[in-house]
Amino acid sequence: MAAPLLAEVAKFGTAFARRAYGDWTGNSLRSWKEQLLTQSIQPVQQFAYTSGKNATDSAMIIDAMDLLYTNRFDGFCLASSDSDFTRLAARIRESGLVV
Repeated sequence: MAAPLLAEVAKFGTAFARRAYGDWTGNSLRSWKEQLLTQSIQPVQQFAYTSGKNATDSAMIIDAMDLLYTNRFDGFCLASSDSDFTRLAARIRESGLVV
């Protein structure tokens, strides 16, 4: 699952920060654990205290903005199953980076 995405990203450059956000204590993400290890992706734990995904989305947005303000990156790859990050992508583009 992660390998094809990272292969596509590699066409644009090196992915220096690789993170995956979710509740890694549950069963729903269990199949991702080996891929995180083999692809050097850092899991970011976000406990599912309530239903919905706003806390996970917020964590990803905060981390992306922190990375943006380091001025160390030429571009970003945001991978998600929804369109919640449209504004984040637009903001990163406003800073002159490829998304």
